[in-house]
Amino acid sequence: MGAGCDDGPLGERAAAVSAKGHRLFAAVYDRLNAQAERTWLGSRRAGLVAQAGGDVLEIGAGTGANLGHYRSVTRVVAAEPDPAMRARLARHLAGATVPVEVSDAPAERLGFPDASFDTVVSTLVLCSVADPDAALTEMRRVLRPGGRLLALEHVRGQGRRARWQDAVTPLWRRVGAGCHPNRNTQAAIVRAGFRLEHTERFDPPRVPAIIRPFVEIVARPEQAGPEPQAVT
Repeated sequence: MGAGCDDGPLGERAAAVSAKGHRLFAAVYDRLNAQAERTWLGSRRAGLVAQAGGDVLEIGAGTGANLGHYRSVTRVVAAEPDPAMRARLARHLAGATVPVEVSDAPAERLGFPDASFDTVVSTLVLCSVADPDAALTEMRRVLRPGGRLLALEHVRGQGRRARWQDAVTPLWRRVGAGCHPNRNTQAAIVRAGFRLEHTERFDPPRVPAIIRPFVEIVARPEQAGPEPQAVT
């Protein structure tokens, strides 16, 4: 649901996200999410982003849907590698109530020094990054000791739904700017060395079954935590 591309080396990803980016997807993204933002998604964003503090890095900031929800933070670096998304993000800067800097850094290669941020925010983007393990490793690297990852993502289901998600992913990711409905993002977060402090799985209303369930996660960059295979 965020801007991204098919799995593969970062060089392939750079080629896929061209100079023009996913123009059509960026053009319709806000309209596709409008009803969800008015009902459940906007309130979910607000509650999660309100927990951010200090220097904040937002991964895959998209069109800027989170910008109006930041409150008690020093600054926000909004990273969005897709130029089409970034152009629409720029239009939302005026609605931000905190200082915002826009970056074109991809999640897998952030380019910021170690321990640069107090909070990393990821909403509806880990489904579509080229390499989620590399992206989460980078997020952990740039977080300061005691920092937090705030994530809201749709994730792999269970049983028949999971098998269905596996079957449709090759087609879905092509029409959805790289979105993978079958990613077990919660397990990937643990695998990257985060300790889960809060998780909430939920099925939002009027959302296609292919991109359910959703999970809200608050995690800290520590080695301790459940083994990835124990996370479902």
